Amino acid sequence: MAVADPGWPQVAFLGLGALGAPMAANLLAAGVPLTVHNRSRERERPLEALGAIRAAHPAAAAAGASLVCLCLRDDDAVREVLLGPEGVVAGAAPGTLVIDCSTIAPASSEGLAQALAGHGLAYVDAPVTGGTEGARAGTLAVLVGGDPLDLARARPLLEVVGSAIHHFVPVGAGQRVKAVHQVLVAGSYAAVAEALALGVRLGLPMEAVCGARQGGAADSWALRHRARSMLAGHFPLGFKLELHRKDLAIALAAAAEVGLELPVCERVAALEEALIARGHGGEDVSALVRWFGMGA
Repeated sequence: MAVADPGWPQVAFLGLGALGAPMAANLLAAGVPLTVHNRSRERERPLEALGAIRAAHPAAAAAGASLVCLCLRDDDAVREVLLGPEGVVAGAAPGTLVIDCSTIAPASSEGLAQALAGHGLAYVDAPVTGGTEGARAGTLAVLVGGDPLDLARARPLLEVVGSAIHHFVPVGAGQRVKAVHQVLVAGSYAAVAEALALGVRLGLPMEAVCGARQGGAADSWALRHRARSMLAGHFPLGFKLELHRKDLAIALAAAAEVGLELPVCERVAALEEALIARGHGGEDVSALVRWFGMGA
């Protein structure tokens, strides 16, 4: 069991899914006094064993906390946890800072910041990249949108869960950067899937081909870390396909707002829709290769 470091403020962590649970575990390992809550309450138990205090609802978790960290699935979940009848605003003291590591629409972050300000609470959007592997290792990249003074308060906590913190202004900017990131992810994973499918059909030794392409213009994280498992029909979970599809919807909506078409992104979204319909939404994004008849 972790021993709390008296130098840390009290922190509440809400949302203990595939990313949130290892992030919370890393905070406990660093000695952060942590209160946790999750809608599915059984997810709290492993963190309790590590030293966390369980709270019955978000308001109870936020009571007495200086920092409240969220890592939730979507916009509706964030609104409910923050503004619902038993939400953070019902329990948090004025001056509390909310650090929202969820990936939601930029407009949602902006609206939540305004709503929380009316209760005397500060807010930064801080979506993360790096998947479950980065969450476990504490090497996530954090894309923060908000006031520099609020980031200064959040930074010690964020430096525990991430290895790179990038600051943008104003609130909502972190979510816009995350949208751009997910467009890049869509293109790189889809390109690797297409290349693997073509190479296999051509009868090439694709592990050797992929190794030969690393370090050059065709290189990517997806090529280095997922190509071999994609060829084997194995999809180690870094980030769920269904969640990436949700994030692509945010990116496509942001593009529509500025009158921009994203044809590659739209095509990848359609491929993901088809795979989700076939029951593959809970698999890693690398399951895109299934669309080409691989990995069955």
